[in-house]
Amino acid sequence: MKKFCLLLLIPFALHSQNVVQETEFLLDKKKYEQAEVVIENYVLDNPNDPKSIELLGDAYAYQEKWDKAVEQYKKLVDLNPRVAEYQYKYGGAMGMKALEVNKVTALFMIDDVEEAFLKAIALDKNHINARWALVEYYVQLPGIIGGSVSKSLQYANELESISKVDGYLAKGYIYEYDDEPELAEKYYKMAIKTGGSLNCYEKLTAFYEKQQRPDYAIQNIEVSQKKHNRNALHYQIGKVAAEYNIQLEKGEACLQIYLENYSPEDGVPKAWAHYRLAQIYRIQNKKDLALNHIERAIRELPKVKVFGEEKSQILKL
Repeated sequence: MKKFCLLLLIPFALHSQNVVQETEFLLDKKKYEQAEVVIENYVLDNPNDPKSIELLGDAYAYQEKWDKAVEQYKKLVDLNPRVAEYQYKYGGAMGMKALEVNKVTALFMIDDVEEAFLKAIALDKNHINARWALVEYYVQLPGIIGGSVSKSLQYANELESISKVDGYLAKGYIYEYDDEPELAEKYYKMAIKTGGSLNCYEKLTAFYEKQQRPDYAIQNIEVSQKKHNRNALHYQIGKVAAEYNIQLEKGEACLQIYLENYSPEDGVPKAWAHYRLAQIYRIQNKKDLALNHIERAIRELPKVKVFGEEKSQILKL
């Protein structure tokens, strides 16, 4: 009889596994709406299954449906309050929701956001994401209601003890936000020297762009390209060249390489490369070439407003 009961349960277990795997696959492919549809009904039928609840919360979060994400993550916290990742996701979703509501409502949410992140850290001494969240939380929160650079640095130091790269990146972020560019640059460079990941280079590049130092941005991207050999970096060089009207020949060449070697994994659609080429050719007063590329951009992505605006500028040449 026991074997018979187990056999009856096998199809249900396989269905459960298939739903979870399909949802995870869709989330990985950034098909968030499809993932939501797949997992939503399953959660209704299985209201106490933590994995499916978490996946539904993730599907909502990726779509920035913060009210619904908070609801699912709250279920997780209630089911098992001693899981650090649940506390982290719950705090993160609440924090994002707080950015969308009015300031008075947000004020009443702040303590709950902080409490969730602190619980995550208490439950997992090495939880990197929760510490990153607290770094950003204390930096961005006004001082009158608890914001503090010194508190942010406290968690950046904790990050550094767990992961030097994360600690350096966090300090770069803090000092950039606190308008101390020399210190920010120092720590971003330390992160590159220690870790050297694509993300480290991207942080320094973004910093240089914000500081209106495009030549340094291009130089940094080129170093990253030599190390990581990513076609997407060709687009980034072309983008900076077009936006800041510098090193236009290099920018043009890089955008052409990007288009020749393009694959969907590069991330930025080809239309944007055509748009950047159109910008460069407009700056160079090459109207026909500029029109050719902006029209190709518009054909591929007709709803992008800036493409139409660029065409209007080109037609005035």
